[in-house]
Amino acid sequence: MIDSGFETKSLRMELLLLVTFQAPAADVERIMEAVVAIAPLRMGEYDGNAYQSAQGIERYRPLEGAAAGAEIELRRRPGTVEVSFELPDDQGLAARVVEAIFQAHSYQEPVIRIQPLLTSRSKGLDDRANPNRWWNTTGDWKTAPRPETIAAE
Repeated sequence: MIDSGFETKSLRMELLLLVTFQAPAADVERIMEAVVAIAPLRMGEYDGNAYQSAQGIERYRPLEGAAAGAEIELRRRPGTVEVSFELPDDQGLAARVVEAIFQAHSYQEPVIRIQPLLTSRSKGLDDRANPNRWWNTTGDWKTAPRPETIAAE
């Protein structure tokens, strides 16, 4: 098991924390606003970096003591997504972010996970001539509508 970072010619592999939570898609913007108010989620020259999965179906059954009250049937809630992002390996910061997720979340018992992670960070080398970079291929980032624009149509 690799337990420390390392470097290659082009990048550094750093030890960070992977934070993942599940939520109804409609809750994600509110939750992420609370997160980035605490941690900017920066990667190199970009911030607000997170990944959101496609919508799926969450399965659960409220038991005695649940805010919804005990139920016999298993619930299936469509429209649930998983969001993940990286944080520095800082327990205090992680605690503040987890609390922010909890407070902004609509669930009584939100699913929040934290895992140690070895992840890449570019050294920022000049690779403008690299034929594989997006700016040297389709250039679709200049003309394509943003994903949230597509979803709103």
